[in-house]
Amino acid sequence: MATVELSFSALPVHVRTARLIVTAVARRSGVAEALLDEVRLAVGEACSRAVEAHRLHCPDEPVRLELTGAGRRFEVTVSDTVPGDDAAGGPPAGPDEDDLEFDLGEGTAELGLAVIAGLADDVEIATTPKGVQIRMSWPAEAEATI
Repeated sequence: MATVELSFSALPVHVRTARLIVTAVARRSGVAEALLDEVRLAVGEACSRAVEAHRLHCPDEPVRLELTGAGRRFEVTVSDTVPGDDAAGGPPAGPDEDDLEFDLGEGTAELGLAVIAGLADDVEIATTPKGVQIRMSWPAEAEATI
């Protein structure tokens, strides 16, 4: 499958558009219909977290998404450009899904990351000097048509 790249300005209204595009690409990539709501919700949470981080720290920078089908997986990477831990409650560098523990008193960013971890089949969160990347993936059983 080809890679689809999407970037949008850090406005909450664009999160809905990103969810719709990701859902359409996931469907065409062979993700089962039963998983599409999980894809839509997880991507919405990741995009909302990135939009909020950008609105606080770099409102002129776009939020970026990369959608790929690697083998029998559909993968979405949501990237912001808020360096380090300033990313609206960004996690420490490199936790994996089993290590994601959040204190709900710390804010909605942590809750959003916990929701993502519960919805996506595989989650990786990386904090770098250039920003935070949330990579999520789901099985793609049918043959991709992109």
